[in-house]
Amino acid sequence: MLLEDPKVDQQLQINETKGNTLLENSKVYRKLQINHTRNKQQDHTQLLDEAAASFRYEDCKNEYWNPEEYSLLYGTPLWEQASVSQRIILNQLYWVAYYSQIVSAEIATIYFNQTSAAGLYAQEDFRLVCDTLDLESAQERAHISAFRKISSEVEAQLFGKRVFSYPMRGPFAETMIFADTNALKTWWKKLQLQSFGMLSAGNTFLACQYFTVRGIRTLNGKLVQHKLSNYYQKHPNPENAPIPSKISFYHFMDESFHFNSSTILSHDVVKCLKPPTAFEKLVANLGIRGCQRDHYHFSVAINGIFWYDPALYSAIYEVLRSPIFGMSDPEAKEMMRLCFTEESEGLHLSYKTRTEAMDSYKVYLEKVDYAWASNREMSIMAANSIPQYLATQKKVIGNWA
Repeated sequence: MLLEDPKVDQQLQINETKGNTLLENSKVYRKLQINHTRNKQQDHTQLLDEAAASFRYEDCKNEYWNPEEYSLLYGTPLWEQASVSQRIILNQLYWVAYYSQIVSAEIATIYFNQTSAAGLYAQEDFRLVCDTLDLESAQERAHISAFRKISSEVEAQLFGKRVFSYPMRGPFAETMIFADTNALKTWWKKLQLQSFGMLSAGNTFLACQYFTVRGIRTLNGKLVQHKLSNYYQKHPNPENAPIPSKISFYHFMDESFHFNSSTILSHDVVKCLKPPTAFEKLVANLGIRGCQRDHYHFSVAINGIFWYDPALYSAIYEVLRSPIFGMSDPEAKEMMRLCFTEESEGLHLSYKTRTEAMDSYKVYLEKVDYAWASNREMSIMAANSIPQYLATQKKVIGNWA
């Protein structure tokens, strides 16, 4: 009976799969190893779980959780007229709204991490990539749990119902919570996501290409979440900092490694595979174009999230009519008209964040040689502007009110 020789087995793998394996790309493999090892060593799951478990809104309801400019409707007439206590709540509601959006994105991420891992099973020596995705998915589940616990408790105490958060949803729901959509668009989006899930589960190139889209989406998050995490890092007394700010920091640290994974997979690992076919290039570019469409809008209400503000009107109306502001129906609608249809510091800050995100997407795609020119130039995103935003709000809010 012959004993198996690992060295012989590895050599056979190299001979059989030459040009389509990580075994011959030690530099790329080393990048993956370092990122995975460091993520395991610095995993913030336990700290995040402990922080979420000990959260009590009463303990931190009188202080900011983010930098001041990351507050709901910052730099608008509402913000200018708000009292000190109202501004604190607007700051906290930014946290609730922002991380409610992140929950939606991370639910989808967990699913597509799994389908992408399935698409890599048939490749020699891709275990490390799959192990990396397993760790990241476990971290995403912890993030979701923490965000939902805090958001639910805050909204229950402030409003007695959900305003920005929502019941748990599946991975095929519209990723943007407040999107420019309707029943037909929602159905079509669901079909696209399901189709890509099936394709990526059986196609190694598309499995890797998913991380091009994930990397682009994460870039905007890095811009905002770095500033949110800095609030905790620069807090004069970090041990007693508000728990949501701690969670912002722990989340950012995990996501930094996730972004590294996306970059290595979409820029380096994909080059270890056979060149993509015309069909694979088409699907890949449609995915990037879909990301552009998702990030077309920008919101005066929440800097850093690409929500379609008309879809947000009802939620903002709830805030204005709540005991926090105690506005009458005419007062609330007039305040909304002022905030959404007139230029303000908040509107320009949101547009600036979106422009910075768009510029970073262009840089990221410089190494994606199969990307269409319209994707490299972010032409869909570039078509939106402040005048166009204001024209849309003026048209819609009259009918809504």
